[in-house]
Amino acid sequence: MVQQKDEALAKQQRRSMAQLLEQGKDESARIRVENIIRSDMNTELLEILELYCELLIARAGLLEAKECDAGLEEAVKSVIHAAPKVEGVKELSMVRALLSEKYGKEFTLQAMENSDCKVAKRVVDRLKVEPPARELVDAYLSTIAEAYGVDWPPGTKARREAEEEGEADEDDDDDDNPSGGQKVKATEAPLTTQELTKATPPRDLGPKSPVSVAPPSPSTDNVRPKVNLPGPPDLKPGKKMVDASKKKEAEKKGESGPGGKIPDVNELAARFAQLKR
Repeated sequence: MVQQKDEALAKQQRRSMAQLLEQGKDESARIRVENIIRSDMNTELLEILELYCELLIARAGLLEAKECDAGLEEAVKSVIHAAPKVEGVKELSMVRALLSEKYGKEFTLQAMENSDCKVAKRVVDRLKVEPPARELVDAYLSTIAEAYGVDWPPGTKARREAEEEGEADEDDDDDDNPSGGQKVKATEAPLTTQELTKATPPRDLGPKSPVSVAPPSPSTDNVRPKVNLPGPPDLKPGKKMVDASKKKEAEKKGESGPGGKIPDVNELAARFAQLKR
């Protein structure tokens, strides 16, 4: 909530900075922009402390120990060091009091003075009370002027527009003649017969089946599933069909039953004559 409030105020202050720059009141803008810089640093500090508090929540089990765990020492000491200097967050002071009571007076004194340098450097840097560097002030004012379309320093807007037009012209040239036209000519050149014979046809070339079967997903029972496509059944002739085919073959050869070959008329007459004798 404090971060959102600071961001809303900083947006209003940036608008007023743009008006001062447009009116030519540079010195006044330089002094007032320090409030925006301090507000941004305070917002960054709150974000860092928020991350440290989330870390303490995630590792709440380690807080049960009598002494501070090495993985939590930076977060705990950073919260204890920064809590009294952060305005508008009463809950942070309550957390500091609980941690101080938990780990003792000596531990709290080390965190406040940062005698062992265990407090995070980015927390210490954002708590320094000193005027910002001139380069940082100029960078803030230049960014604000660019965001609100103010020509500051004078001539910057014209130079920026010229650079943008130059970049746009370069993009147009690249689109009209990419890579000097060599790639386009290479793609437009016809392929010879020898190159076509060496070419590999794509896998999806040719007629596609109207039926598509999705492969089954692997499971612990079947790690490498396979798709069994429906095909012609494996037809085997039955016993009757085998006997019938053998019988037909025997009839063609003139064989029938156990007697063997069927005798003709002359052979039968000879047999009857032999029986009469």
